[in-house]
This record gives sequence, C-alpha cells and structure tokens, in this order.
Amino acid sequence: MLSHRIRCLLRALVVALAPVLAPAMVHAEPLFDSNAPNVLVIDYNTGQVLLDRNADEPLPPASMSKLMTLLMLFEAIEEGRVAMDTTWTVSERAYRMGGSRMFLETRDRPTTEDLIRGIAVLSGNDATVVVAEGLAGSEEAFSRLATARARQLGMENTTLVNSSGWPDPQHRMSLRDLAILAQHMIEHHSRFYAYLAEERFTWNNIEQPNRLPMLGAGLGLDGLKTGHTSEAGYALTGSAVQGERRLIFVFSGLESAQERIREAERIINWGFRQFSEQRVADEGQVLAEAEVWMGAERRVPLVAPRDLSVLVPSLSEGTLSARVDYEGPVSAPIEAGQELGRLVIELSGMAPLSYPLVAGADIARGGFVPRMRSAAIVLAGQLGLVGQ
Repeated sequence: MLSHRIRCLLRALVVALAPVLAPAMVHAEPLFDSNAPNVLVIDYNTGQVLLDRNADEPLPPASMSKLMTLLMLFEAIEEGRVAMDTTWTVSERAYRMGGSRMFLETRDRPTTEDLIRGIAVLSGNDATVVVAEGLAGSEEAFSRLATARARQLGMENTTLVNSSGWPDPQHRMSLRDLAILAQHMIEHHSRFYAYLAEERFTWNNIEQPNRLPMLGAGLGLDGLKTGHTSEAGYALTGSAVQGERRLIFVFSGLESAQERIREAERIINWGFRQFSEQRVADEGQVLAEAEVWMGAERRVPLVAPRDLSVLVPSLSEGTLSARVDYEGPVSAPIEAGQELGRLVIELSGMAPLSYPLVAGADIARGGFVPRMRSAAIVLAGQLGLVGQ
C-alpha cells in the first residue's frame, strides 16, 4: 500500500443516527454563569465537559493537592508496601507544620488509617508530611515522585513541591488535572473513597469536622477536597451522585467559605437538573462502514464497542449532529474489536465528544483477485482515471 496515495481522512455522515438524534433538538437555555473565575464541570458517565473556564491553566491548588498525597498512599497500600495498621513516625518538621492540622505529636505513632482520615477529613498538613517522609524519606523526594506519577496519569500541568499544598510559586495544578485525579480515585480506589465523606474525626481528644461543605445535605456530594490560600482563594474539587449520574467539578478563586458553599450547590443543581441523557448508539450497533485495502471483503462495519450516551441541555435550541472519522482505506487483515475510527458528536455551544469505533467483523487478507483489484485502483489513480 502506497501511504502517500491512499491515507486520507474520510468524514462520513452517520445517517443511521438521524432518528436517534432528532429528539435531542430542543429549545434554549443560557449558559450557566459560574461565579468562580476558574471552573470545570464534567459528567462522569459520558465524559462530557459541561463547563470549562481556565481548566488548563496551572494554578495554586492549595489543599486540593493533598488528593495526590492520598493517591500515593493508596497505591502504596495496594502494592503491599504499607498496610492499614502500619505505624508511622512523626518528625519535628511534621509536628511544626502550620495551617490545618491533625494535631500530631512527635511521640505519636499513627496508623496508615489514622493518616488517611487525618488528610481526607481534617486536611492535616502535618499528616501529609508524615506520609511523604514515610514513603520517600523526605518531602522533597516525595514531591518529585508525586509529580512523576501525575504525569503518568496525564496530568500535564501539575508540578508539586510539597505534600500539603502549602503556598509555593512552583506548586501548581490545573483544574483539569484535579478532575483527572478525582476520576482516577473514584474508578480505581473505591475502597478508600468513603474516607473523604466521613463527617468528623478525633485525634488526641480533639474532634474536628470534615472541611468539605454540604456533606449529608441531600445534594449527593460524597467527596473530595476543599482548599484555601490567599493566592488560590476558596476552592473545591468535588463529586456528587444523583440517581445513576455523577458529576465531577473543580473551581477556585472565590472570596469566602460561604461563597464556596453557594457555588458548589449551584453547580450541582445545574449539572443534574439542566441536562438530560440521550442514547445515541447501542453496543454493537453499526454506525458506518470503512473501505478495506487488500482484504477478502471490500468494507468492514464500524460499530460502537459499548452503549454510548450524551447529555443534552434540557432547554437547548441547538442541534446534535454526528460524523465518523477514520483513516483509510483500512489495511487487512482486520480483527473484530480493533479500533478503526471515532464517532464525533457535536452539540452547539458545547465541546465536541469523541468515542472509539471498532471493527464489527474479522476481515482476512484477500487472495489474488482482491489484491489485483486494489492494485488496479492505485494504477487508475496514477493514470488519472479515478475521480474525474
């Protein structure tokens, strides 16, 4: 196959989707006007970005970066490097940490579970230093490891220089990176996620409430982490569940704790009430066909690998459209389930959505006749006999 002759991007209208998409053409709703200067709202099930303002800008994350410290601890547990009843040493450095604290003393020997609660519930700066020193020998070494792990997760705008989110001009995370981190914790560390919603924790006879607002307020909020510094303002990385839907949202830059509570409630209400879910394809549904090069068959069906749904603003007057993008013709042999293209769905006023499409059948490499047919097509193209 001569790649410079036949590799091209083909865009096919998905005619089969027209009856499914038509009901989504509904009437108008203004864009949600968040009070936060930096905000990102994502629907967990579909991956749709519902609202994005400065989501990729590296910003001071304040205590929200403690989620990365928790992740490093969760992974250490799951890899068998520490256990839930492992005891930890409290250094003088940890003891002297300011800001929000678990109130650890140097004589204390907290367990791993104690430290999880001290970070998840109390946002203890002292607890994060204990974890960092215990896992990596020093907070500086831990920060390098945490930054490298963040890169592995696709968190491209994260640079960590401490374990707590203590203000530092080099300590930065983007809202999208925090959303990636939240989603990863929900998907891969569900056994620990419930700690983030514990309402209070007592250590050294000092009881403190969870700093996450609106837990148990009936809105479905079940995690993750607040943050506040003079540079970051009042911030929140949150997730809420209502019915079968989950939202992940991150915002920063507000001026008070009360404003943070009000904004979280506004986002949750808007995200759940102003969108309806529309099924656009069933698992295995044929959405298009791709031309095959040197195959026993001339075409291969492109199918949805799973049920695909999108969220549509309940009062939107925009229209939903779809196309299939693939690079072809596709060279045989082809295996069923092999990713060959993307279904791109566009709704006016929202970012395009892209879903994988896979081969719906095995296509063997063709014998003499199919190969001669493909060679004839190339030759015709060389002679200018095709497309005239």
